[in-house]
Amino acid sequence: METKKDIENRVDVHLLVTTFYAKIRKDKVLGPIFNNKITHWDAHLEHLTDFWESSLFFVNTYRGNPLEKHVEVDNSMQNSINEHHFGIWLNYWIQTLDELFEGEKVNIAKNRARKMGTFIYLKLFEARSKN
Repeated sequence: METKKDIENRVDVHLLVTTFYAKIRKDKVLGPIFNNKITHWDAHLEHLTDFWESSLFFVNTYRGNPLEKHVEVDNSMQNSINEHHFGIWLNYWIQTLDELFEGEKVNIAKNRARKMGTFIYLKLFEARSKN
């Protein structure tokens, strides 16, 4: 059995993000949402790598507002994003982390994803009530 290492740098984060989104793009529930919204996948994967690198290593590479983007996507889908979507996303995230890595940063990445998913999910409903 091979020993896995922890997430140590941007190269590792990029591997995580690209492996994860390859699964998302093929998923029968999430794939159509992401594939219909994202037209430039290479640039988007770099942007998501910036996000997770900033989150895990406290570097200042990410520029953007993920909450705003998720609200836009939810609006474009007639406010149909629900807990099932977030559950699928989180399960792929944890599965991908466990496949590729192990260690403290892996646990941080899992916890940040859980917290972020919950936060965005709650904020989607808040945004819906303002429409």
